Amino acid sequence: MTFCLFHLTTALALGVSLDPFNQKITLIDDQVDTADSPVICKLQNSTRPPAFSMDGDYIIGGIFSIHSYIHTVDSNYTTMPEPVRCKGSINTRELRFSRAMVFAIEQINNNTELLPGIKLGYQIYDSCASVLVTVHVAFQFLNSLDPVFYIGNNCSQSGMVMAVVGESGSTPSISLSRVISSFNVPQVSYFATCACLSDKQQYPNFFRTIPSDQFQAGALAKLVKQFGWIWIGAVRSDSDYGNNGMASFLQAAQKEGIFENLSNILCCLSRSTAMVIVAFAALGDMRILLKELSREPFPPRQWIGSESWVTSPELTKFSFCAGAIGFGIQKSVIPGLREFLLNLSPSQVAASAVLTEFWEDEFNLINANLIDMNMCNGTEDIKNLQSQYTDTSQLRITNMVYKAVYAIAHAIHNAVCHGKNVTAQCRKLTKLESKQVLTQMKKVNFSQNRYDVSFNANGDPVAIYELVNWRKSETGITEIVTVGLYDASQPAGQEFQINRSINWMEGSTKVPVSVCSASCPPGTRKVLQKGKPICCYDCIPYSADCLPCHKEFWPNRKRDTCIPKPVEFLSFQDLLGIILATLSVLGACLAIMTGAVFFHHRTSPIVRANNSELSFLLLISLTLCFLCSLTFIGAPSEWSCMLRHTAFGITFVLCISCVLGKTIVVLMAFKATLPGSNVMKWFGPPQQRMTVVSFTFIQVLICTVWLVLSPPFPIKNLTTYKEKIILECALGSAVGFWAVLGYIGLLAAFCFVLAVLARKLPDNFNEAKLITFSMLIFCAVWITFIPAYVSSPGKFTVVVEIFAILASSFGLMLCIFAPKCFIIIFKPEKNTKKYVMTKDRI
Repeated sequence: MTFCLFHLTTALALGVSLDPFNQKITLIDDQVDTADSPVICKLQNSTRPPAFSMDGDYIIGGIFSIHSYIHTVDSNYTTMPEPVRCKGSINTRELRFSRAMVFAIEQINNNTELLPGIKLGYQIYDSCASVLVTVHVAFQFLNSLDPVFYIGNNCSQSGMVMAVVGESGSTPSISLSRVISSFNVPQVSYFATCACLSDKQQYPNFFRTIPSDQFQAGALAKLVKQFGWIWIGAVRSDSDYGNNGMASFLQAAQKEGIFENLSNILCCLSRSTAMVIVAFAALGDMRILLKELSREPFPPRQWIGSESWVTSPELTKFSFCAGAIGFGIQKSVIPGLREFLLNLSPSQVAASAVLTEFWEDEFNLINANLIDMNMCNGTEDIKNLQSQYTDTSQLRITNMVYKAVYAIAHAIHNAVCHGKNVTAQCRKLTKLESKQVLTQMKKVNFSQNRYDVSFNANGDPVAIYELVNWRKSETGITEIVTVGLYDASQPAGQEFQINRSINWMEGSTKVPVSVCSASCPPGTRKVLQKGKPICCYDCIPYSADCLPCHKEFWPNRKRDTCIPKPVEFLSFQDLLGIILATLSVLGACLAIMTGAVFFHHRTSPIVRANNSELSFLLLISLTLCFLCSLTFIGAPSEWSCMLRHTAFGITFVLCISCVLGKTIVVLMAFKATLPGSNVMKWFGPPQQRMTVVSFTFIQVLICTVWLVLSPPFPIKNLTTYKEKIILECALGSAVGFWAVLGYIGLLAAFCFVLAVLARKLPDNFNEAKLITFSMLIFCAVWITFIPAYVSSPGKFTVVVEIFAILASSFGLMLCIFAPKCFIIIFKPEKNTKKYVMTKDRI
């Protein structure tokens, strides 16, 4: 089309004639005297008359499918072909659209705030739902309607409309855009929804007030998924609307995990096992399809409709579609429109060929004239007419036309007017280029009758749909009822708002089931059907050699399917986990509180007499012992398995090393009191620190070798229980684990022996007795731990280990520090130097 337009302009410049679609433009050479003389152009053929027109300062074009068919004539290529004529009855709904455009322009002309002092005109054409006629009209939009007109050196703007409202269908809208886009004439469609039109590289001048099918396809896919339908039939129109819309729907459906069964033959629809049929088709195609389906009994199906047909009251006469759901453009109210539509007097009708045909069709005047010419007496009342033209109860697409006209008016206003509202000053005589209007169209953002109008970068509006449902009333009439809303601008998962119950096919209130194959009964198994999706299968009885479940799965009670085994581990949500975690935190808090008491009374005799430095170090190590038990709770991971065993081994050796140091100090202190003994100089504070560090370093070395050579790691234990999986930590190297425990046991035994030897040494503050009891508890706990650890099943192995850690830690804490805290807090009279020098013992 761009190439054709290029030659149209060239022809005007070179003085040749060109005939695009029966409209010839000839340059009259004898009228050109000089280079400055005006150029006169003449149309060699008659123009196509508009259905409605009005002069104005700026003209807006409109194109509607007022008729649905064209009269075709076979051409013999020897004579000039006849002009294309429409045939068939008038589409009264499209007629209402065209009249709504007239209403909007007249309303704007009477508006003192929008385009004040400027009169908008219009040229509205009937495309006959034909691409051929649409392209013909597109060329007329680019030229004047006068048979002879004057132009300057540039004919590209001669007689050109500022913008075009239309077309109804996507295919003619594509053709219209390709013709007028080269001249930067903006096009605003009210009903073309093909997602392809959002491509600004191909259609840079295209805008629309109706959402793109890309949004509707996604909404339909989400709707199908929401009701659990995984096997559906699909019907589409063989047009840009149907092909692109269905392609978008199938793409969205595949993302949602839905299988499709494309059917465009009636017998296939009848035999299909899909109970749900998604119809992405134009209104005319659905009218034909449903008419054919109504000829013979059709099995009940749940219809899902696109907005092009599901909100059309015309189709509700097909009662077998009752229960259909789909998306429609939001209903609206346009004040004053109904009165305007009904304000048709016989004189106004006689002045318009289209309105005359409409009048004759609706009141059957043509047939009446055959009988009695006097029956057309001018008393026919349109207010009593039951027609889509007069039905304003559900204005949906009509509002899209209304918004399209206002969008163009606002763009023109922004191009020629300065200021806002009543203070705006408009340059009425300024020549306006369509490119200026196109630029302003991209910036349009206003509200009219509470309807927001704006366009995104693709020329599309915000996608908001009503979810509608076909319901049978008590009188048996099928009505279109709004049951919800879909707003694409909402976050994912919150787009749907269903606020009313839905009546499904055959009046059911239960959501229909649509699957390729029903669930297999117990005792049978699925066998996929060759060449079909995975949701299509046959059910055959189990054979004697049943297939075993995977090792991580377990058969259900009916033994007809495998289900995942439950996973078990000691978690913080388990009652045991909560109790053990609480005890761990409580023990750590107790150690910290004891440390605080000792620090506050650090100068008192009872603290100083029992090696305060080792006491504080022992309290720190006990705090770590309590906290390390928390690493055993929770799902095992690589890091937690390594941490839990090494942290336990190192903190306990640090703890035992401190106790061992305190025991050695008691023994050395007693020998130091003997005459001539100088032993304490060999075991002073530096030597005590070195003892603790040396013993702890050996454990660190053992743990390091263990982690480097074969560290612990998480595993799924599938052998202890057949019906569940136990998550646990494998030891990696068993030698490493038992080396860690053995070293702790060796130090504990050595400490116990020394404590027994020192328990009867004379000293008021002798700790040997306390250490003896604590080590006795410690050794008893860990000796009983070994058989309990080996025999405990599942997560109770971890419970036993945590219990041993907590029990031994509490034993050390209570036996060594509880008596001292008791004296410090409750018996302060014994915490004196005088009491230290007495012979009494604790």
